[in-house]
Amino acid sequence: MIDSLGLLHTRRQFLRGTVAAAAGLGLGASSFAEAAPLSAFGVQLYTARKDVIADPVKTLQTIRQIGYRCVETFAAEYKSTNAKDLRKMITDAGLALPSAHFGYNEMSQRLDYAKELGVHYVVVGSTPVNIANSVDGFKQAAHQYNQWGEQARKLGLSFAFHNHNTEFQRFDGRTGLDILLAETDPHLVQWQMDCYWVTEAGSDPVQLIRQHGHRLQSLHFKDRKPDFLPSTILGKDAQHFTEVGTGTINWRAIWNAASAVGIKYFFVEQDTTEIPALDSLKISFANLKRLLA
Repeated sequence: MIDSLGLLHTRRQFLRGTVAAAAGLGLGASSFAEAAPLSAFGVQLYTARKDVIADPVKTLQTIRQIGYRCVETFAAEYKSTNAKDLRKMITDAGLALPSAHFGYNEMSQRLDYAKELGVHYVVVGSTPVNIANSVDGFKQAAHQYNQWGEQARKLGLSFAFHNHNTEFQRFDGRTGLDILLAETDPHLVQWQMDCYWVTEAGSDPVQLIRQHGHRLQSLHFKDRKPDFLPSTILGKDAQHFTEVGTGTINWRAIWNAASAVGIKYFFVEQDTTEIPALDSLKISFANLKRLLA
């Protein structure tokens, strides 16, 4: 199945790449496109937000030079850039733009912008913590997500919510994520899994991919440093970020599980970096090539 961006690859292609790697065919970096299609890997631009704001054209060009093939925009990018100009900057850099993030409080006003931007996927970046703290709060968010999902569908867009660790708080045996998935229409609302935040909450991304693969729109890749206890409380104490392939998360297992259910896009994101953001993105990409070849 090929979408209007000409990037989406079939489930068969995913499986062929995974099987080839598993068969030990000695695929190196030059064969990466077969083992793990390059078109699948992008950057959530929030990672390099300071660079994007300072020099968007140069930053996008650098991201493409590193090897990434697509990007996902972040909410603050829309404050001073109209949709056509933003898309042109991205496509001129040789990057595709399949997905865009928007804030919870601005989503209703940004769907038309997303349509003009030319994305296929729209994602709400997070559920506000003053809502995501009770059963009723998560049900309220789910109701809102259904509404946005219907509005997005009418525009030819696909809506999803992105998780942090707060969605894994438990209420009488159910997590906030359980409530969101149960209370939203699967035809209208998908889920963008952030593998770091799932792991930070003490859950297993592979298990959740196998369980909810039909609801997953895309994945966020960032790694987690070792020797920290899990937490479902959002804040500085939950931020143990590191480059993909340098932490504790099993990316090969995640890739295999994601391949089996046909997830199409994987966006590298690191909320904060200890080195310049573009250097961090370069390390993550090199490690993905090594780990998934």
